Formats: sequence, structure tokens, C-alpha cells
Amino acid sequence: MPISQTAPSTARPAGVPALITRLTDALGAAITAAYPDQAGADPVVRPSDHADLQANAALALAKKVGARPRDVAAAVVEALSAPELIEQVEISGPGFVNLRLSDEALWEQVRARAGDDRLGVPATETGRRTVIDYSAPNIAKEMQVHHLRSTIIGDALARVLDFLGSDVVPQNHLGDWGTQFGMLIQYIDEHPEANWRLSDLDPGQDGPQASPVSALEQLYKKARAIFDADPDFADRSRARVVALQGGDPGTVTVWEEIVKESQHSFDAIYERLGVRLTPADSAGESSYNGVLGDVAQELADAGIAEISDGALVVQSEEVTGADDRPAVLMVRKSDGGYGYDTTDLATIRHRIRNLGADRILYVVGAEQGLHFRLIFEAARRAGWLTQDVVAEHVPFGSVLGPDGKRFRTREGKTVRLVDLLDDASAAALKVVREGAEAKGEQVDEAALATIAEQAGIGAVKYADLSNSRVKDYVFDAERMTAFNGNTGVYLQYAHTRLASILRRAAERDLAVPDAAQVALNGALEPAERALVLRLDTFGQALTEVAADLEPHRLAGYLYDLARVFTDFYDACPVLASEGAVRQRRLVLVDLTRRTLATGLDLLGISAPNRM
Repeated sequence: MPISQTAPSTARPAGVPALITRLTDALGAAITAAYPDQAGADPVVRPSDHADLQANAALALAKKVGARPRDVAAAVVEALSAPELIEQVEISGPGFVNLRLSDEALWEQVRARAGDDRLGVPATETGRRTVIDYSAPNIAKEMQVHHLRSTIIGDALARVLDFLGSDVVPQNHLGDWGTQFGMLIQYIDEHPEANWRLSDLDPGQDGPQASPVSALEQLYKKARAIFDADPDFADRSRARVVALQGGDPGTVTVWEEIVKESQHSFDAIYERLGVRLTPADSAGESSYNGVLGDVAQELADAGIAEISDGALVVQSEEVTGADDRPAVLMVRKSDGGYGYDTTDLATIRHRIRNLGADRILYVVGAEQGLHFRLIFEAARRAGWLTQDVVAEHVPFGSVLGPDGKRFRTREGKTVRLVDLLDDASAAALKVVREGAEAKGEQVDEAALATIAEQAGIGAVKYADLSNSRVKDYVFDAERMTAFNGNTGVYLQYAHTRLASILRRAAERDLAVPDAAQVALNGALEPAERALVLRLDTFGQALTEVAADLEPHRLAGYLYDLARVFTDFYDACPVLASEGAVRQRRLVLVDLTRRTLATGLDLLGISAPNRM
């Protein structure tokens, strides 16, 4: 895949500093003024049930300065100077500093964020090129449920990092090489009547051969059965592998067709999931074939790889196996062949040298942790992975069935990803239909199907992304498509309510005013204050995702925002209010809608205007 080597821009939009950031700076300056030898101490500012924000540094500082925590808190408050932000300061308990922000400071934040296309979020990742390896299905095999997590976690991370200014390079490391292609191509050659190309398949056909990749998987199973039972076919298949590796034109042509048809099936899944991966992002194992020998030679010349029992291996200096011997990477087999280890070594070298990565993320299951630890160690010893480049394995847990075990069909088979998505859309269709009928609305079947697909796919993605990625979670289509609770459907419904308010306002010729022109004109209600404070931490949620690579930080933020908006909606009439109050509430509704829509988009979830 051609990748531009133009250096990423180092310009960084400043964004709108969050109130918690501004208060942290002000309190840090107060600590320095009160206790110069404690300059740089963290004020420990956090949200609080007792105030807008609370500073808890006094307890830790008291031990260092030899004073009572309340006395330390009093000294810091005495030195605090932020009249433009703070309305009231109170010391409580052993030395907690409770801070109530002024309505004027809150409204200025709303004005600044509403007037910014980026909602005031700074581009904190500008100047950094991030290569993200995710999805990675196998050619000629259906995408299974275990591909779901890598695909949508990787896509969410790519979206967030891109939004924060990183130069993101997606990489879909397809499993497109190996001995299995020998038997598949040989079977196809001996059975020309087999239908597996898209042009050969009935578009309306149901069952396992409804797509090229499902047809190819069925052919592979037949080829495998013959391979195991017929020694002559096995020999012909092995010869076909040699032909493929040697570049035999006829064999390579069929292999290229298999890859193309499989990619077509993957693209259909990606489009349905709303994942941004394209064929241009595919960089399969085969793309590194031409450099495997060079990688092996470079490692051998550097003294990192050595001969052991006829094979070329890298023995770890950091990891030992169960036998207390160094863990090993197989660089070249004793028969001269190359495998998975060599390909991944070539891959990381390519991503550093040719793609210019500053950060490399491998969104791959937790069971591959040892493998990547060895790959990263070898890359460091080879001098490829320097202190200027960060390589991280981003592991994740499993999708479980209702029985708490790995999700499988009743027959014990692995669940196809397309079937899982169909189940979720069917569950969403039932919920949406029941909702429409309960409200006495006439059902438009085409519109209903579109809404159900958006809700079903959104439900699947949110159920995954709202959990810590390292934890397993249970797939429950009925629970995840509920309108209530921490679900994607709940967030999508919240967005439709916001859109509905703005739509009804437009019908009454009440346009959303320019926030910069809206005066506060009266005290904010408690529910308004709570909503403003939550809106103000959107950027913080995104920087947490970028730092710890946990999309559930953003999912949790959006759920909290939707709940706070619900409280606002119940307590603060918008269209029924008048004058300046209605003006500011329309601004709040619009800013909340934009923030929720942006956040959902960064998770790869649609934000419908109607449900």
C-alpha cells in the first residue's frame, strides 16, 4: 500500500481548556505560592458530589510540610486567585477544598465550545504517525465472532486518534498465505464446476454459499477432507504450494482471484459495521514474502539470530519458557521455510522504516501477548524499535455466550459474524416495531428496517466498546437492544430526542442562536449546570482513550452525558420557556446533540435523527 512519507504537521490547535484544567493550573500556582518547596505538586482536582469540583491535595501535602491538612488547605485557598472561575470556596472534612464555579465561567465555556467545529477539543496527537493493525481475517474463510472485537476496537481507536490529530495508517494484516492455499487451489483446479466467484453465485441464495468467502470456505473443507484421505491428492496439493511460492502464473492467478473475492466479502461486512477499512489498507502476509530472507540475514549478521538444530532462531534475553530455557522466535525453519514469526518481524521493520511509524498498535487477542513481547524484544535488539518509536500490543477478551463460555452455535461451531449481526438487527427490529406500535404510529417497513439495522449494529458495537477491552463480555441481543440502561440504543434514542427538540424549534421558526450572542441573563438551574460541566469534559474523555487505548472511556462518558441530558430535559423546559432562557437552552441542546453525535461517530456508531 502506498503511504505518503510527508512528515505530519506539528501545528496543534489549542482547543478550549476544560474548567478542571484551568482550576488545576490555578490551584497549582496557589500551592507554589503557599509552599514554594512543593512547586509542581498535583492539586488532585476531581468532580465531587459536594461541589462542582474538589481539590484533595492538602492531605498529602500536610505530611510533607508538617502541618494539619485543614491548615494546608486554608493556606492554599488564601493564595488562590481565580475570580473569573470561582464563585465559592469551602474547606470541608479533614482538608477537602470544595469549589463552586461561577455561572459566568460555565457559560463562557459553552460559548467557546459551541463556536468551535471541534467542540473545543485540542488536537493533542498532532505530529504523530500511528500505525494500527486490526481486524486481520483469513482469506477464503468467513469472518467469525472472534474477529468482531479487533475490528471495532481498532476502528474506534483509529477514529479517536485521527480526530485528535494523529496521522493514522490502518493496516489489515490479512492471512493470505500458507500451505492451506495449495490444497484449495488444487481442488478448484480439479473441480472447475465449483462456484465460488461472486459472478457465479445467486444473489438471492441463502445458506453457506451466499458470498464468495463462504463458498470458498466450503470448498476448503472439501479439499481438506480429500487431503486427509487421499495421499495422491495430498502430494498434488504440496506441489501446488511449491508452485505458488515459486510464482507459477496459473497458480498465482487463481490465488489472486481468491484474495479478491474474499476481500469483497470482508468489505461487505466492514460496510455494514461502518468500519473505515478499505482494500487499500490491506497488507497481507504475502506482501512480505520478498523480504523474509533479507530479514533473516539482517538478524543473523547482527548476531541476534543463531543456528539451533538447523533452524535460525532468536533466543529471548527476557522471557523463559516452562523448561527454564529462553523463549524462541523461529526466524527460518530447518527446511529453509519461513513462518508466522518471520512475517511479523518483517512487518514491524516495514512499519518503522517504510511507513515512518511513531507508534504501532497491534489490536490482537490477549492470547498473542507472549508472541508480541518476543517480536518487540527482537525489534529493539535489531535497532528497528528505538526509543523514538512505541510498539504496543492492545489485547482484548472474548465474546461469550449466555452460558459464560466462548460464543458458539448450538452445534458447538464458531458463530459467523454475519449471523451475530443478523441476530442483533432482528432483536432491534422487534424493539423498534413494538415502540412504534405502542405510540400508535403507522409503520413504514422500509424506514423501520433502516432504523433497526442502525440500532442493531450500534447495539453490537456499543456492547463491545462499553466494556473494558481486556475483559470478556456476554453477547445478549435482547439486553443490548433495550431502550433503557447502558446500551447503544439508549444513546441513539437520546440523540433522536435532541434532534426532535431542534426540529420542533425550527418548525416554530426558532433557530438555534449564535452562542456568542446569547447572554446568560439569569442564574443557571442545577440541571443546566450539571449538563455544562459534563459537556466540558468531552476532550478529557478522548485524551484518556488515546492514552490507555480503552474506548470504554468514551462510551462511559457518552452514557453519562445522555443521563445528565435526560435530567436536564425533565427539569428544564426548552421550547416552553421564553426569551433569554429559551435561547440559552437551545444552545445547550444543540451543543449536547453535536457532542453526542461526534462521540458516537468516534465509536463508529450512527446517530439517527428519528427512531
